[in-house]
Parts: sequence; C-alpha cells; structure tokens
Amino acid sequence: MVKVIGVRFRTAGKIYYFDPAKFRIKKGDHVIVETARGVEFGTVVGGVKEVEDDKVIQPLKPVLRIANERDLEQEKNNKLKEKEAFKICLEKIKKHKLEMKLIDAEYTFDNNKVLFYFTADGRIDFRELVKDLASVFKTRIELRQIGVRDETKILGGMGICGRTLCCHAHLSEFVPVSIKMAKEQNLSLNPTKISGVCGRLMCCLKHEEEIYEELNRKLPSVGDYVTTDDGLKGEVASVNVLRQLVKVLVTVDDEKEIHEYKVEQLRFKKRHGKRDKDREKDKEMDAELKALEKLEKQEGTSKLDDN
Repeated sequence: MVKVIGVRFRTAGKIYYFDPAKFRIKKGDHVIVETARGVEFGTVVGGVKEVEDDKVIQPLKPVLRIANERDLEQEKNNKLKEKEAFKICLEKIKKHKLEMKLIDAEYTFDNNKVLFYFTADGRIDFRELVKDLASVFKTRIELRQIGVRDETKILGGMGICGRTLCCHAHLSEFVPVSIKMAKEQNLSLNPTKISGVCGRLMCCLKHEEEIYEELNRKLPSVGDYVTTDDGLKGEVASVNVLRQLVKVLVTVDDEKEIHEYKVEQLRFKKRHGKRDKDREKDKEMDAELKALEKLEKQEGTSKLDDN
C-alpha cells in the first residue's frame, strides 16, 4: 500500500495521484505538481489515503509544494491570459477559414505551452494555424480535438434534474452507458428524454444501474401471469421497482379488477421473451437509439502539436 492524494486539473477531468510527501494536505487545497505536461496547478479532491501499488502509475511523483500566494496570483494571471489567447485563436481560425468550434484555451502553469480545445465534424488540417499561433505566443502550441461530451464537461451546465452536470461536477472519467440501462430503469425510450446536454445518453443512467438490476431480478415483467397468496390468478399490469409492488389484473366474481401486491405475495415464472407489442414498441425507437450508441463508441480525441 502507498499513501496518495488525488488531484484534478481544470480541463483534465481525470483524477491523478501524487505522493503527498511531507505536506499536510486536505481536500480543497491547491497544490503544485509535476506532470508530463510540465509543472501544473491542481486542486486536491480528497484527503490522503492508501491505495494498492498496482492502482498507481509509477513512478509516483511527489507534490512539489502547497500553492502559496505567488502561485495563486500566477494562476489568476494565467486565466486572464487565456481569455486573450481564446480571442486571438478565434481570429486565426476565421483567417484560415477552418470548420472548427473553439471550446477553451489553457496555459500550463509554467507557461511552457498553450492548449486550445476544439470540436469539429471531421479531421482538421490545422498545421498552418499552429504555426501562426506559435509566432504570436512564442511558446509551444497544442490543438486538441475533443468530442461533444468533453465539450460539455469543460463548459458545464444544468441537467434536467436541475443540478450541475455530473461530468462537470464529479465524474473523473466518462463511464459507458447504454440503452439497456434506460430499459432496466423503466425510463422512456424517447431519445430526447434520455439524452444529456451533450446530445449523448445521460451519464446518470449508470448511477443506479446495479440496484435496478438487483430489484428487477425479483419482479415479474408486465404481461407475466402470476398466482397471488389469496388464491387469485392474473396478468401483471404494472410494477413499482423501487417499492417492489406489483399491480395485477385479476378476475373477481366475473369482474376485472386491479389489485396491488408485494412481490413476496406472488408466485410466478419469469418470462425471458417479449410479447409482439413489446417488440414493436422497441423497434419504434431503435434507429435513433442505436445512432446514439454508435456516436458514444465512435467519439474519441485526437491532437497535434508543434514539436
């Protein structure tokens, strides 16, 4: 086991681990560390903890220092310079007539490199743009093409739940999400209702997947035939997954009635197939949903720098 702290950088959502060395570091502190990009300013996202050696990328680099007043001032100045760099890059993109959308500009803490993040429909030949920018900033330039999910993660926003987007607030990495998760949670399969701000399947579909899978295993499906503990037989009309309640259409004195039961009050054999009307309902949304999943898999990142 080795002691580490988790550090997050502004545009890199992933959490990186460092050796706290002799410093007494707590969550929320700003620290100066050395990364592959150079000396960086990061925010500690958790206190010191122990993790297994194989969970850490070696060599584990130590924290150089807890950020002091000079470091905080430099970070503040970098942010001001980034606004100017963003403006200049927009002008250069327009000058070179490139079909790309600039998302953000970032200076490394030591000013050794300026990174520009952008989105585009396809690959962009921005070699001339890089040369132009290098002549203006007199430092290394990197243009990094990102996907729409990364764009949303950087820019942030509010979800339909009314809270800050998960990817911007706490997710260190994007997790795989699928239509199956929406089905498991009995959500509408309308793509507009299960897609996030980025236009891709919502990351929060993953949050409750495990508990829904566990609860659904105990329940019959809508359309299944069950026998109740009071001797009635009927067809499942609806299920409440979280409360583990089942509404059953039963016949009492030649009248059709809906009775509600706890799942433990029922005997049933779970169906594995689907009824025709269920299959038809799935097909209605299939094309759009599969297109969303295809985009999830295809989306990646590419970059080119001047060295």
